[in-house]
Amino acid sequence: MFRRLRIQNFKCWADTGEMRLAPITVLFGRNSSGKTSIIRFLLMLKQTVESPDRLRVLHLGDSASAADLGTYHDFVHGHDARRDLRFELEWDLPSRLVLSEVDETGSRTFAGRALRFEAAVGEANGAGALSVRRMEYVLGPDEADGTRVWMCAAEDRTRHELGSSPLAMRRRQGRPRQRVAPVKFYGFPEEEVAAHQDAGGLLDLVLALEQRLRGLHYVGPLRGYPNRSYVWSGQAPQEVGARGADVVPALLGARDRAISPGPRRKSVPFHELIARWLRELGLVHSFEVKPLASHRREHEVLVRAWGGGPEVNLVDVGFGISQVLPVIVQCFYATRGSLVILEQPEIHLHPSAQSGLADLLTEAIHAREDGEDRGVQLLVESHSEHLLERLQRRIAEGKLSKDDVAVYFCEQEGAASKMTPLELDRFGNISNWPDGFFGDEMGDVLARAEAEAKRRQGALK
Repeated sequence: MFRRLRIQNFKCWADTGEMRLAPITVLFGRNSSGKTSIIRFLLMLKQTVESPDRLRVLHLGDSASAADLGTYHDFVHGHDARRDLRFELEWDLPSRLVLSEVDETGSRTFAGRALRFEAAVGEANGAGALSVRRMEYVLGPDEADGTRVWMCAAEDRTRHELGSSPLAMRRRQGRPRQRVAPVKFYGFPEEEVAAHQDAGGLLDLVLALEQRLRGLHYVGPLRGYPNRSYVWSGQAPQEVGARGADVVPALLGARDRAISPGPRRKSVPFHELIARWLRELGLVHSFEVKPLASHRREHEVLVRAWGGGPEVNLVDVGFGISQVLPVIVQCFYATRGSLVILEQPEIHLHPSAQSGLADLLTEAIHAREDGEDRGVQLLVESHSEHLLERLQRRIAEGKLSKDDVAVYFCEQEGAASKMTPLELDRFGNISNWPDGFFGDEMGDVLARAEAEAKRRQGALK
C-alpha cells in the first residue's frame, strides 16, 4: 500500500507537501484546484513504467494515453522549464526485500518492508529532452536507519554516478567508469549493475517500483455509453479501462472468482457481488450478463428495474447504471494490493446512491479473496458531500477507523494550489472545515428564510 506522496513543480502544484495515503484517500475542492493534476501525475508514472522506450525519462502521453501532458514546458509549474520536477513515493512491500554485500570480512544484509523512492527530473540543457538529476531508493523504516542507493548527475548533467550507504558496492577490477544515465526515471543501467559487486539487488528495487506502479488502475470521470452487445474473446483484461470499455469482458473473465465482503463473511461469486451492489445502490432489481446464444462470443447485459417488469438491455435503462458499473467492477476486479483511482465515481447518481458509494469503498478495502485480505487501496476525486458524510458516519459507527480515511481539500491560492488535510476524529467529526467546502448551505437557508419573510410581509400589506 502507498503510504505517502509528495509532488513539487507539477502543473498548479509548487509543492503538495507530504500527503498521507490511507486505504481510502479522497480529494475534494473546487474546479481547477489541482485534484486532477495529482491523478495525472500518477498516471504519467504508470505509463512511463509500461512504455517500451527505455530511453524516455517520462512518457508524457499522447492521444491514446490516460494522461496527455504535452511537453515539459506545458506541465512544469509556472511553465518555467528551469525548475526541476521533484517527487517522492513511499509504500509497503508485499514481502521482505534484502540487499547484501560480501567482502573479506564476511557478509552483511540490509532488509526492509518499506521502500521510498525520490527523484528530480528536468530539461537537459534547455533542448526539450529530459534528464534525471537524481534518483534514490531508501529501503527501511526511515532515512536515518534505511539503506540508500542513488544515482546522481554530474555538474555537466551528461554523466551519472552510482552511490550507496551503508551498503558498500565495490567496483569490479578492470571495469571502466562509463557513468551512463538511468533507465527511464527510476532504473539502474545494466552497465553500472555489471560493473559493481553485490549490485544484483538493485534490480529488485527497480522491480518493486515497477510492480507498484503497474498495479495502479484508473477509472475516469467520463465512462462510455453501454453497447447493446459485447464480443468476448475469452481473455480476462487487466482492468476495466479508463472509460469502462472492458467492464463486460472483466465480468466474464472473473466468472470463476469469489469475493468475501470481509473477515468471517461468506465468499460469493464475483457476478453476484456486482449484482448485489447495483441493488444496494438502488439502481436495479436484477443484473445479468448472458450470451446471445449458446456457444456464441456475443453477450448482452440484462437488467430488471425496481418495481418488477421484464428484463431489458442495459442501453434501454437510465444512464447512471452504465456509469457506475465500471466503478463497482474495478474496485473488486483489481489485483491484490492495487491502487484504484476513481475520478468522480458519483457522476449521474442520485444522492442516495452517492452515499452508498461510501459503503462500496468501505467494503472494497476490507474484501478478501482466497482466504487473504485483498489489500486494495482507493484514491477518489469527488464533489459529493453525500459520499463524505457517509464515510464520517461509518467512522462514528466503528465500521471504519479514522486512520482508514484521509481527506484533503484542494484550493487555488495565488499562482499555486494549496492542500489542506482535514482532521477527522474517531467519531467522524472534522475540526477544520474550510470555508465554502460544499458551498454555503447555511447561507442559502438563511437567505431563503429572509426572502420568504419579506414576501409574506409584502403580501399582508
